[in-house]
Amino acid sequence: MAESPALPPSSSSDAAPPDAQAPLAVPPARGAWSLSPPENASATGDRIDALLATNHGFDIALAAVMLGWLLLAVVRFRGARKVSPDGGTRRSRAWVLGLALGVFGVVDGTLFLGSEGYLRDVLWNFRVPTEDPRTVRIQINAHQWSWEARYAGADGAFGTKDDVVTWNDLRVPAGVPVWVQLVSTDVVHGFSLPAFRVKLDAIPGRVNQTWFQAAREGAWEAACYQHCGTSHYRMRGMLTALSPEAYAAWLREAGLKAVQGYDPDDTAAHWGWVWRTP
Repeated sequence: MAESPALPPSSSSDAAPPDAQAPLAVPPARGAWSLSPPENASATGDRIDALLATNHGFDIALAAVMLGWLLLAVVRFRGARKVSPDGGTRRSRAWVLGLALGVFGVVDGTLFLGSEGYLRDVLWNFRVPTEDPRTVRIQINAHQWSWEARYAGADGAFGTKDDVVTWNDLRVPAGVPVWVQLVSTDVVHGFSLPAFRVKLDAIPGRVNQTWFQAAREGAWEAACYQHCGTSHYRMRGMLTALSPEAYAAWLREAGLKAVQGYDPDDTAAHWGWVWRTP
């Protein structure tokens, strides 16, 4: 796949791509020092948040039990005479082993079942974007140090004159599945949408994919979670969720401009691949 040009094509939009150094267009709902996860803007993000809450609940309960037992032992046996360890009785060893297995089964079993359910129902469930005729498909080309996105125009096909290409500027309709396929042209990058609970590796020579759905309109950060070079800190963009009508109007106008600015000799700008379904 050819390397992409250093500047965004003017055919995508009149607006310049977001400045990677500029403050976020919309301040996060939760401060930097909050112990809570980022705000949830995803239609399915509550599943991840519920798993995290369950995990934290187990952590607090186990920490309280262990600390309480430690304090009880210190107070109860502080005057006891010293004895040499003998490994305990068979009954005591069976009790400790049974307790450990019980805790492991309850804690890890609950988290495993919850994680497996999320994988089955959401993360690996590509039937949702496949069967929904409204699904928006986006090809993302990650490279040092920006996100380059390609949308199929009015014809619905990638690799044609009306393809819309943006840099660090992702636009999606709210309430509609968004199917992302991701590659990298140089090193390993990490595509992260914290507000949508999305993380996906961008690997050279491999197309990875995921999907999500914005629960409401708004703007959130798209970041890179892999240290990908000296300017890794600049690799950030904005994802803007628009109303379906506003998104359709934007895509239609951007597609017309793409056709007007199409240059068949600019081979570097014609990156892309055949859309792959699981």
